[in-house]
Amino acid sequence: MNRALSIRSNNRSSGGGSSTNFSSHHHGSRRGFSLSSLRGTIQPELSKKLYRLIKSENNLISAHETAAKERLSIAQQLSEWGEQTSDEGISDISDKVGVILSELGEQEDNYAHALDESRGTLKTIRNTEKSVQPSRDGKNKITDEIAKLKSKEPESTRLVVLEQELVRAEAENLVAEAQLTNITRQKLKEAYSAEFLATIERAEKQIILARHGLRLLNLLDDTPIVPGDSQIPYTQGHQARQTLNNAEDDLRDWRPTTTAAALDEDAKYVTSNSPTSPTTVQQHAQQPQASQPRNAASVTDQQLNEKEVDGASLTGTETNTTGNESVVGANQEVQTTAV
Repeated sequence: MNRALSIRSNNRSSGGGSSTNFSSHHHGSRRGFSLSSLRGTIQPELSKKLYRLIKSENNLISAHETAAKERLSIAQQLSEWGEQTSDEGISDISDKVGVILSELGEQEDNYAHALDESRGTLKTIRNTEKSVQPSRDGKNKITDEIAKLKSKEPESTRLVVLEQELVRAEAENLVAEAQLTNITRQKLKEAYSAEFLATIERAEKQIILARHGLRLLNLLDDTPIVPGDSQIPYTQGHQARQTLNNAEDDLRDWRPTTTAAALDEDAKYVTSNSPTSPTTVQQHAQQPQASQPRNAASVTDQQLNEKEVDGASLTGTETNTTGNESVVGANQEVQTTAV
């Protein structure tokens, strides 16, 4: 795996080109604007909303690609700034933190490509909707012709022909509608499953990189020095390199943890914990009311204990009062029933 432990060294060796990072797999850039993209500006009524959604997805993808480029630029600038500080520790740590930031930018770019693939899956639904629209229009057109002809010429022999055409059009439309339903269900699950899995991957890899970034920062001694003293010598270069090696290993060893079975378990969990489920409602009814938080910043431990004892006594009094009210209410109900 080709990996750079420094942005500066790689940038100089490549003649000022873009920096590399842990990832060895680079996606090609997405196809840009072309005149062929103007063909979809006029859409049938059935596919208009999905067409707009796909266009909005394109804007989202562009935003993530821009964020990735800005992250790479910031990483390069951080490394260059650290080099000119004349502080060996800041110079080394800023350079290696820049490597972490550049890899975060790469993950953002990978996520943008995953969104683009999900967007391509949605296009399949849109294209199917476009193909179904003529079938609907043809059936509706024949139905309108039959209605007009019945109002003007009820005995016309053309009615028989139109009714036969309507039967064929309805049969054709039934097939098209069934195909649309099947493709829509399949591709909708496929598109957003891919997007959610890509979101999980990006999040877990970001966590890996962020943790190693914090480990790098912890290697920098920020103990204040007295004016006139020399700088604290930096001796953590080997550990900083090892931290980047560990980050590379963790990214390489990462595996997707979300499977179809896990997705089913998540769905069951969401269903059982929804606000409207009977189990959740019953648990919520049985759960005791949480006590109000106290501001313990201005009281001592002894005062806090006294407040807790007073609160417990007050709670018991409220409970007894509530119980007495319940007994009185029950007695009144019995007396009313007897009368």
